[in-house]
Amino acid sequence: MAKAKSAYVCAECGASALQWFGTCPSCGAAGTLSETVAERRSKAVPASSVSLADIQAKDMERIATGIGELDRVLGGGLVAGQVVLLGGDPGIGKSTLLLQTLAALSNAVLYVTGEESAEQIALRARRLALEAGGVQLAAETQLERVLGALEAAKPRVAVIDSIQTLWSEALQSAPGSVAQVRECAAQLTRHAKRSGSALFMIGHVTKEGAIAGPRVLEHIVDSVLYFEGDPNSAFRLVRAVKNRFGAVNELGVFAMTEKGLRGVANPSALFLSQHPRAVPGSCVLATLEGTRPLLVEIQALVDAAHAPNPRRLSVGLEQNRLAMLLAVLHRHAGIATWEQDVFVNAVGGVRIGEPAADLAVCLAVVSSLSDKPISARAAVFGEIGLAGEVRPAPRGQERLREIAKLGFEKAVVPRANLPKAKISGLEILPVERVDQAVQLLREL
Repeated sequence: MAKAKSAYVCAECGASALQWFGTCPSCGAAGTLSETVAERRSKAVPASSVSLADIQAKDMERIATGIGELDRVLGGGLVAGQVVLLGGDPGIGKSTLLLQTLAALSNAVLYVTGEESAEQIALRARRLALEAGGVQLAAETQLERVLGALEAAKPRVAVIDSIQTLWSEALQSAPGSVAQVRECAAQLTRHAKRSGSALFMIGHVTKEGAIAGPRVLEHIVDSVLYFEGDPNSAFRLVRAVKNRFGAVNELGVFAMTEKGLRGVANPSALFLSQHPRAVPGSCVLATLEGTRPLLVEIQALVDAAHAPNPRRLSVGLEQNRLAMLLAVLHRHAGIATWEQDVFVNAVGGVRIGEPAADLAVCLAVVSSLSDKPISARAAVFGEIGLAGEVRPAPRGQERLREIAKLGFEKAVVPRANLPKAKISGLEILPVERVDQAVQLLREL
């Protein structure tokens, strides 16, 4: 049989070359060309087209995984033919979560393991006390044999653990290389679309936290989930960064127990510290993760600098935005911090990317600097502009309902987020400018 022609593809820009170069001829990136099978050219056949108005859209039937937090992140469950890429640090719990998922589905499911033996998977299922009698298991790394197992089993849901261990005999490169990962992912995705089987693929991550392999891997699949959390902590977060069948930035919260991962019904309790009394530098923020409102404690520590250049450090929040907020506090509220080190932290390891955290950060900084605590029964949210104005945050009603549900008595919010109807048991304190919010510290 004639050897398949190969090409060399850049992992950064996707450009191809007929021979290997040290740097990509297109984008100039060094060491990014990897061998892959060249696409066979065939005579072009015109594609047929239909009017978009003539297409009858159908509601997608969801496959419930049996794990509520995972269903939330997926947008209500799996869809037939959906391909989900799950990434995370080693030991974070990826294999455990998907093994629990298949055990909950119980029938017409297949687990393909390339990293562990069948005996190791069986020991894990026994340790977790899972009813795994309906789970079919295949220990295989060759792509063609894996596709044969999928054709024979015809599962509703299958797991590939992991995509970096698979290799195709059509390529000469080693397993885990850019060419192998892309080719194996593309063929598995085509099989899932053709057969209607939902497919989970576990992906390794680099030291920067991104999924290893070509970036095109994330474009091939339908959904990309990241498993986050400190391995030394009992809590794990599953975040959707891409989802063709649901909302992105959804968050699922799990607790690691002796019996595996368990969903957390009230995740706000994880991100709120239980202080015996109010302490300076602590402020409760009402934030949103996808469609879920969460209450997160923002802590700030302002201390005298012992070096010519004061430090500005933030954990879980954007550091450049912290520097901007300190400048706004100085210009529009008269709060100077140029001789102090400023440290800001989001409790519980959660990462907050929305600007609605600005007001909580500013009040926490002022509270620490003035050594005046904020009431433990108050929560805030709001974006701050460079002119010192407090801008409204999206979906303020849902944030306020979450604040009231957890027993908080006061809420400092932008005036534009004032609710039309009074919320029982909750006093709303509207502000328009950052200096007004700083003055409110005396009332909180």
